Amino acid sequence: MTLWRLERKLYALMTARMIINADDFGLCEGVNKAVFEAHTRGVLTSATIMANMPAVDEAIAIAKKTPSLGVGVHLNATEGSPISAGREVRAIVGEDGKFKYSAYTLAMGSLVNKGVLEALEIELAAQIKSIIDKGIKPTHLDSHKHFHCFGPIYRIVCSLAERFDIRAIRWPWEPATVCYGDWPKVGFVDKMRAILLRQMAMRCRKIDSRFIRNDIFFGVLHTGRIDDKFWAEIGKTQFEGVAEVMTHPGYTQGLANTRLVKEREVELKWLCEPTTKQILREAGIELVHYGKLNGK
Repeated sequence: MTLWRLERKLYALMTARMIINADDFGLCEGVNKAVFEAHTRGVLTSATIMANMPAVDEAIAIAKKTPSLGVGVHLNATEGSPISAGREVRAIVGEDGKFKYSAYTLAMGSLVNKGVLEALEIELAAQIKSIIDKGIKPTHLDSHKHFHCFGPIYRIVCSLAERFDIRAIRWPWEPATVCYGDWPKVGFVDKMRAILLRQMAMRCRKIDSRFIRNDIFFGVLHTGRIDDKFWAEIGKTQFEGVAEVMTHPGYTQGLANTRLVKEREVELKWLCEPTTKQILREAGIELVHYGKLNGK
């Protein structure tokens, strides 16, 4: 058998593909620098841009010079100020001109106030259009604090994906087995958050499954803990199809109003470590981004 045929045969046997995404692209210079390094030196394959953050234009420039990086939109309605202005988005903006709700209160508000949903649709559409107008074709959509997984908001995000011809939306269904075995241990609050998000993700699949491209998800339970122990466990985890791993690489300079600071540098270190790449290679995992899934 020729080497070419052997390589083709081995490729055909690879059933596990993995998207490794960095959230918060555009948040600040330190995050942007880390995303670039984690992709060019490490295993990062994808990143999602926050359209309303101060370093968004720098993130766009990095994305354009790094075409191998898949780039999506990190929808945001809880941090900073909206792109839209005026009465149309007043329902989600405070007197200081910034978003006034946490992810939880935003979800609750969308149940009792139709104006919240209307304002969200206008603002999220503006964020997506802003990224497209700057020359980026988004590979997928996700959201800050996962607020897109709340039922009424998820319907809006699906309609926006259809409107802007975006084929994938993050589906953060994390297997319960990560709470057990040798996975790095997490606290009660982290477990409850992950369990709630699992339930919301299953509801999203029932609402509209057209944009769900991944089969499994990692990173909710271990947000800020994507380190050597995490990657070692990933290498021992058997799965088929497509997995997404959520990461938050960054340098500490310029970080504000975020609960992850020093943890970002730890995540960056292990995204770039040769041992991480070796673990994934030995596990037979093919690294991809959502733009390479060919409408799976």
